[in-house]
Amino acid sequence: MTYVLAVDDDPAILRTLTINLRARDYEVVRAADGRSALQVVDERMPDVIILDLGLPDLDGVTVLRRLRAFSQVPVVVLSARHDSDDKVEALDAGADDYVTKPFDMAELLARVRAAVRRSGATDAPLVIESGDVRLDVTERRATRAGQEVRLTPTEWHIVEVLGRRQGRLVRQAELLHEVWGPGYDRETNYLRVYLAQLRRKLEADPARPQMFLTDPGIGYRLVT
Repeated sequence: MTYVLAVDDDPAILRTLTINLRARDYEVVRAADGRSALQVVDERMPDVIILDLGLPDLDGVTVLRRLRAFSQVPVVVLSARHDSDDKVEALDAGADDYVTKPFDMAELLARVRAAVRRSGATDAPLVIESGDVRLDVTERRATRAGQEVRLTPTEWHIVEVLGRRQGRLVRQAELLHEVWGPGYDRETNYLRVYLAQLRRKLEADPARPQMFLTDPGIGYRLVT
C-alpha cells in the first residue's frame, strides 16, 4: 500500500485528499504545517508527498529544501500560486511535479502515480558491501569472506529496509511497521532478537557491531 503524506493548511482540501486517496487504497497521513510534515517524515518516510507551498509556518519551498537535504522522496506540489517563478522555484528546490489549485482530482492522482513510478525506489537493485560482507538484496544472496550465509526472509526484509536508507536512522516504529505491518509498532523485542541474529551472522564481532548500529531507544541504521 502506497503511503502518502498530504500537507495543506486548508482542512477542506486535506479532507478531500484523504477521502479520495483512501478510496483508492492509499494509506494517508495529514499535516497542516511544515514543521508537522517534517516530523511525520522523521518518524516514517512516505512513498510520496503532496505539498502546499503556502503553509502558515515554514514556506513549502523551505520544507522542500529541508527534505532534499536527506531524501529523494517524490514530492508533488499542490499550490494556489500560478506564477511561473513560483513553479520554477519549487521545481528547482526539488519538486517532482507542480499542480495548481483549483485542481482536478483525477489529474492529481495521475501525477502522484507517475511520481511514484518515476522514483522506482522500491524496485531499484540493492547491493550492500562492507568489508568482507556482500549482501545482494535483489537476489537474496549473502556472503561473508566468500562463504554463503543463509538469512531468513524476515532478516532479508530488515536488511532491505535499512539498506535503502543506508547510513540514516530508521526509527523502531517505522522498521516494525515495514517488516511486520500495522499493529506491531510497540513490539521492539522483535527488533532486538532479529538484529542480534543478523550481527551473529554478519558482524566480525557481534558485541561491537560495525554495520548494524543501534541508536538506543530510537532506532537502527546500516553503515558500510
